[in-house]
Amino acid sequence: MATFKACVRRPRKDGFWQVYIRVTHRRTAGFIKTDKMVTKKELTKENEIKDPFVQRYCSDLIIRYNTLLNTKDYERWSVTQIIDYLTTESDDICFSDYARIHIDRMINRGQVRNSRNYKYAIGSLELYLGTNKVMFSQLTSAVVNNWIKTLSGTKRAKEQYPVCLRQVFRAAIEEFNDYDAGVLRIKTNPWMKVKIPEADDTTKRAISPEECREFFAAPLPETKQIEPLSELGRDVAMLVLCLGGINTVDLYNLKKEDFRNGCICYNRAKTKGSRRDKAYIEMRVEPVLKPLFDKYKTEENDPFLFRFHKRFSTSDSLNANANTGIKQICKSMGLSKDKFYCVYTFRHTWGTVAQNDCGATIADVGFAMNHSHGHSVTRGYLKIDFSPAWELNAKVIDFILFSKKKSKQGIAKDIDEPEEKLFRLSKKMMVYARAYYKGEVIAELTDIGFGTVDSVISKLAKDLPPTIPVRAAVQFRIKNVDTGKEVVYERTKGKGF
Repeated sequence: MATFKACVRRPRKDGFWQVYIRVTHRRTAGFIKTDKMVTKKELTKENEIKDPFVQRYCSDLIIRYNTLLNTKDYERWSVTQIIDYLTTESDDICFSDYARIHIDRMINRGQVRNSRNYKYAIGSLELYLGTNKVMFSQLTSAVVNNWIKTLSGTKRAKEQYPVCLRQVFRAAIEEFNDYDAGVLRIKTNPWMKVKIPEADDTTKRAISPEECREFFAAPLPETKQIEPLSELGRDVAMLVLCLGGINTVDLYNLKKEDFRNGCICYNRAKTKGSRRDKAYIEMRVEPVLKPLFDKYKTEENDPFLFRFHKRFSTSDSLNANANTGIKQICKSMGLSKDKFYCVYTFRHTWGTVAQNDCGATIADVGFAMNHSHGHSVTRGYLKIDFSPAWELNAKVIDFILFSKKKSKQGIAKDIDEPEEKLFRLSKKMMVYARAYYKGEVIAELTDIGFGTVDSVISKLAKDLPPTIPVRAAVQFRIKNVDTGKEVVYERTKGKGF
């Protein structure tokens, strides 16, 4: 059991005595400093405090300390733990300060790129609250939800920023709260009542091989620059396209030691910290890239493979300037601003052409582009043969740069695209439709006059037997006889019809 007593310890140089609350627990003493002072006249010969005001203040403080401890099972605590609890119990912690500590720790662990998302997230929250000293107590579920609403116009930040701050919050709870000892410095957790929205689907940036050929064949716009950004943009785009959709950060970081036996061998920066195999890949360098490798090669004593670091201080700077150069070419080609390409256009194009025009499966594309595709554990202990990726890369390069073959991209169907965007009806077209339940045709029609799929389903639904249970699923198979296209929809009784 802890006991408390008001006391003084030693006089200061100015003659005043600092007042303390002595805490004794398990035969060990500790001291809590108060903001009160007494003089020698206000002490007895035994140095006991006799000032009534200070006595009353200390008595009230001791009562408060006892009340706080009575709510805890502190028997196994040390004196230091008791003092920490009593002196910090009512102190609020600064979320902003802790978030910056968390970000610094991420940087020290090598998560530099990821840490930027956390930095932007805390900056967004501070801007919303109008202070760079956001306290944990301010982060109620209502405040967090209202802040998330301000991000609704963004594509990724509305999900990414709240996720980052939730991770910071969890780390703080783990660090400051000791549930075994009953010490709760952070008393609330708003995230239990916060719904984080999903980010928008990734924009499909791929262009057709025909458009790609036009881009690389386009004359560079006139400029007075010695090293034009348009030239840089074209060259970086070619490197990305012909190296299996490599990222600019990996181009920037490539070392001479990574170029072995005609292949670049590297760990993908974006995912190497989260995968068992460190996101390792080897990609063969095709002959078409030899002029660019010679053009950007570094001096013998330079460890980097390319001289991008001589001109740009970071990989982000390289990416931004390459994008500027690509946009300059797009402008000179007469493209509208909303159709301008970027570096990622050529990564997406590589994957799209590989699948649409070179016969690759989605798994083949994911392997060549160094996606984990759910096999990170297996990849962690296999000696991978990357030659299938090399062969696919060569096929993509040949199709785009060394042929005039017409691509299939114009008729490629997006797997996430709603059927309504692919299947069209008009009232002049003949429709043949059937409704199925348990594999049996239960309604059928052949007619014209339908402008939408829903109108066909509504017509069929009127002929369905009433014995179909509520919430049971019925399949509707609809064929546009004039075009030959057919689609299948599923509706639930009581909800869809």
